[in-house]
Amino acid sequence: MKIYIGSDHHGVDVRFNLGRLMESLGHEVVDVGPKSDQEKSTDYPDVAAEVALAVSQGRADRGVLICGTGIGMSIVANKFPGVRAAPILDVFCAELSRRHNDLNVLCLSAEMTTESSMTDVVRAWLRTEFPGELRHRRRLKRLEAIEQEQIKANRQ
Repeated sequence: MKIYIGSDHHGVDVRFNLGRLMESLGHEVVDVGPKSDQEKSTDYPDVAAEVALAVSQGRADRGVLICGTGIGMSIVANKFPGVRAAPILDVFCAELSRRHNDLNVLCLSAEMTTESSMTDVVRAWLRTEFPGELRHRRRLKRLEAIEQEQIKANRQ
């Protein structure tokens, strides 16, 4: 699986470690930065947009974003067609986000969770498949329809 990963200044160190973890699990990882925590402040919208665009365009299968809370990154990522992003703080939610919502962009909190916890969340999120049960597929199709309706309405 090809996974784009990015963070703001809060998540630089853990991003490097999570990238290495995902590579050790056999995934191709594209790190969009920032390059170091020496960049005192990174605008999370720019990083989130780069990762979300790759997922939206099909250049990435999934994305991982890390900021202080995971909330800002998820707001930006969800602006892109086909992206389903959410801040996830625990393994239970990571698994449900895949099984029920086919979450394709995982947003993590560098301030509210430990690196160990984030590692567990990433592992759970990567190993959990979307089973495609009828009720969940139906809901995702409705999400896609709403998204397309809004795109069409915004063009008019």
